[in-house]
Amino acid sequence: MFKNWKSSPTIALIALVGICAAWGSTFLIVQKAVEHMPVMDFLAVRFTVAAIVMIILRPNCLRGMTLKGTWRGIGLGVVLGFGYISQTYGLRYASATVSGFITGMFVVLTPVMSWIILRRKINRNTIAAVVLATGGLALLSLHGWSVGKGELLTLACAIFYAVHIVGLGEWSPSYESYRFSLLQIATVAILTLIAASPDGITLPPDAGTWGTVGITAILATALAFLVQTWAQSLISATTAAVVMTMEPVFAGLFGVIIGGNRLTPQIIVGAVCVLTAMLIVAIKSTSKVSRLES
Repeated sequence: MFKNWKSSPTIALIALVGICAAWGSTFLIVQKAVEHMPVMDFLAVRFTVAAIVMIILRPNCLRGMTLKGTWRGIGLGVVLGFGYISQTYGLRYASATVSGFITGMFVVLTPVMSWIILRRKINRNTIAAVVLATGGLALLSLHGWSVGKGELLTLACAIFYAVHIVGLGEWSPSYESYRFSLLQIATVAILTLIAASPDGITLPPDAGTWGTVGITAILATALAFLVQTWAQSLISATTAAVVMTMEPVFAGLFGVIIGGNRLTPQIIVGAVCVLTAMLIVAIKSTSKVSRLES
């Protein structure tokens, strides 16, 4: 398994869980950072820094990219950027907890979008994993419910995320992960800069906020999307969506350990549901690898 790690779906699953841990671990520091600057401005600076760092590390990485691959990378970046923007504006009208749950609905929407766009069938194990993951997200996130402008904007975000996951799963096997990730990140940077520019872009006001930008840009953006792009070249879009529901589990775990949040029975049951869904897709992936190697 480790000998051929670059082509191992099991290693891809483990790496994707690691990225979810990185996303979850940055939740607390991002919360503090956006107290000092607007959220959209933070996203614009974060993605711009990530794109610049990737270009500095490999200045010629886009050389040799086909025109079709370039447009596909930009297209996925536009979808992802619209996801971030709609989520950000949705947070102006909806609570963070409800927004977190609706955003997490991409786990349900991904197999639906995969069926609509690609006509991919949904098996029973996948349905069970999706239902468990959705129930877990509800327990982790929901403490009330209402439907308004904020909820609809956030639902649009979940749709954009689902389409991005489906498109990434379909196209990423055809392209080198680094350049394909850079195209998406640079596109999101441009879109968020445009969205933030009407009110003027606020830069991080202090060293601590710049530190958060650096951590999220390098760890939770450049590295994270590079790993996601590579991982989705080996696992299905629906499997990736279920695995990515681990992000709120890690966010809750770090919130309890570092942030002093209270560990409630609701959080425990929600986390168990998500972990069980993860186990279902992991067992399915391992069984597939075993069949291929036998």
